[in-house]
Amino acid sequence: MWGGDLLNLSGVSARISVTAALVACVLAGSAPALAGIPSHRSDQQAPRVSQEVNARHHHPVHSSDGEPGEIAAPYPTFMRQTTTSRTIRRQVAPGVTFTRWDQRDARGPIRAYLLAVDLTQPGVKIDLATQSRVSDTAPVPELIGHDRAVAGVNGDFYDIGDTGAPLGVGRDRQRGLLNARQIGWNSAFYLARTGEPDMDELALRARVKEHPDVSITNLNSPFVRPGGIGIYNERWGRTAGYRVTDGQRRHVRVVTVRDGRVRASGTRLRSDKRITGTMLIGRGDGANALRELKVGTRATIGYSLPERPQVAITGSKFLVKDGLINVVDDREMHPRTAVGIDHDTGEVLLLVVDGRQSFSRGYTMVEMANMMVDLGADDALNLDGGGSTTMVAKRSDGTTGVVNSPSDGFLRSVANAVEVTYTKPG
Repeated sequence: MWGGDLLNLSGVSARISVTAALVACVLAGSAPALAGIPSHRSDQQAPRVSQEVNARHHHPVHSSDGEPGEIAAPYPTFMRQTTTSRTIRRQVAPGVTFTRWDQRDARGPIRAYLLAVDLTQPGVKIDLATQSRVSDTAPVPELIGHDRAVAGVNGDFYDIGDTGAPLGVGRDRQRGLLNARQIGWNSAFYLARTGEPDMDELALRARVKEHPDVSITNLNSPFVRPGGIGIYNERWGRTAGYRVTDGQRRHVRVVTVRDGRVRASGTRLRSDKRITGTMLIGRGDGANALRELKVGTRATIGYSLPERPQVAITGSKFLVKDGLINVVDDREMHPRTAVGIDHDTGEVLLLVVDGRQSFSRGYTMVEMANMMVDLGADDALNLDGGGSTTMVAKRSDGTTGVVNSPSDGFLRSVANAVEVTYTKPG
């Protein structure tokens, strides 16, 4: 069932696919074929679709900006032919290869960018890149510049309209676990204790040792889960007041723990205050549970992730799991970012597809999954897309900078990034 052009992308045999229209049934009743792809964002022209877009209450699956995408045209009933052109390839660092290519099919053109990262190469590492505070954002070049990374892409979805914090799990190699959730946003790419890349669900494990019945649901999250309890510490930044309770003011409690003891307990959340120690913020049942923590009593707070990974970051959905396509959405086309793993070679694949522009229409979730499979990925995770989609790497002039075309026309500030570093051995 496969055919078409073959590209050798950093040792990855990429079958730029000629496939049957496997999603015709998904596309039944979708918009007619597009007359053309607009050269700028298509927010006004695109039909509105039912999509969860508010990061505080919902789970956006396409991009943090929540913009609706152009609706993809159905493929003809015959096999679709994909043509590939203008392939550029160069070494970013030993074990790190950048490839850019253009291709066109019945739906129109796309431009794709791939970073293939060989973690067996001495000196090559992957890490999470963030600002010093979880709730701070910055463009990808600034985020990865802190560690003098040689390449990177944007990372997790984030609370773009409010706190700026990432929605899911983030673990940094040096700083440890920065943010996490017990439930709701746990599909993760991570590096295991052995350093091997993997993907699975990673959920927060947290407790107050002296009060095992107190259930903690969030760590430095944009909001505390209704009925839950969130941990906020100095890594979060300055207090966000009732923004972390979705504006809820009744049945809320905040407990401050410092030096292993409860120092304060109250019902008022303050904004823009420095956090000293650890704050526990409860909503509803969580607020009631926090009444057990009396001022002056001992309170030992611990938190971790299963598998105890070196590095971890979450996204909206697994595109591919164990070699099988894991998504069915073949309607909305957006700029997209994804991370994949080729377990045969051990390579990590960082893929970006431009969108919302005349030369690149963007990809659907199914198309992104198919391309990851074509590139050799056994597992792949969808990262933030839309205007957040950014890739940084060494350019042809030897400088390091943005190599794709972000759809906003400028660099968006994002919550975190996946970075690739290289240190010459010896």
